[in-house]
Amino acid sequence: MANSPSQNRSRSKGRVTLSDVASMAGVSSMTVSRALNDPERVSEQVRDRVREAVEALGYIPNRAARSLAGQRSYSIAVVIPSVSNAVFSNVIKGIYDVCSARGYEMLMGNTYYSVQQESSLIAKFLTHHPDGIIVTGLNMADSARTLLQGAGIPVVQLMEVGESEPIDLNVGISHRDAGAAMARYMLDKGYRHIGVLGAQMDHRAQRRIQGFIDVLAAAGRYDERRIVATPEPSTVRLGGLLLGDLLAAAPDTDAVFCINDDLAYGVIYECQRRHIRIPQQLAVAGFNDLEASSCINPSLTSVSTPLYEMGKTAADMLMRRLNGEHIEQPVVDLGFKLQARDSA
Repeated sequence: MANSPSQNRSRSKGRVTLSDVASMAGVSSMTVSRALNDPERVSEQVRDRVREAVEALGYIPNRAARSLAGQRSYSIAVVIPSVSNAVFSNVIKGIYDVCSARGYEMLMGNTYYSVQQESSLIAKFLTHHPDGIIVTGLNMADSARTLLQGAGIPVVQLMEVGESEPIDLNVGISHRDAGAAMARYMLDKGYRHIGVLGAQMDHRAQRRIQGFIDVLAAAGRYDERRIVATPEPSTVRLGGLLLGDLLAAAPDTDAVFCINDDLAYGVIYECQRRHIRIPQQLAVAGFNDLEASSCINPSLTSVSTPLYEMGKTAADMLMRRLNGEHIEQPVVDLGFKLQARDSA
């Protein structure tokens, strides 16, 4: 399949310009400017040609009308799916610590796990001409990818690696491998009727589950009844409700992997309410190893992810690129650690 015009552009050519749009549309730069700023002054046919060229190239109108080439804004755009989730607050702190030390401000946007909102935020932020942008994950709408490819600034995709080719720079972990590691751990501990609880179900959550299921299937231990997932936002309360659904469908379940720690906390509380002994009757494991996971009783077995380091590394890579450094390793896998505790 042929690449789009924006995909064929070299990143070294910088931002998509008004002249690029004019060339593709077959009109003058002045006509493009009129079509964008005073559309009534040009014909509908010309407006359509300019609009198609803008969309194909990912052109960002320069609202600030900068006159000095290469001028810096000393701002970094950061697009994340949640500002209230403790996972992302740790990532943000890592980004902030690097940016603030270098005199950069952060433009923060919350997508609420919406692909459409992510695309809208990226488009809005780019009109402010940040010096770089950090976005969450490798999956995004084609329109957002086109905008980022044509922006001519460093782009860092964080939280995950290994699933697809990044736009520019990439730092994170393999969620598929992490899920698989937890499944092997549970099998090695002797559990045989293992369930999975999932919520929110963004791409990273889906990959954790798929890695977990792949290992169970290879061991002949996969049972579709024991996979309980919902697109609802993840909460502690929801963890208890999902456990109820799991035990109703498969009451002999002897272990459960929750795709995040919040769900696992809810499972532990629900087990205590039902007088289910952990781990003697039901082993419980989570993901992300939040601070409370070592404090809850019983302490939670979880996959520890380097959240602060992800944010810090992403910002470091971006700053190095802005300083003209060559990034020899554009994709950085920070790895994970399985933290075994009392619950499993």
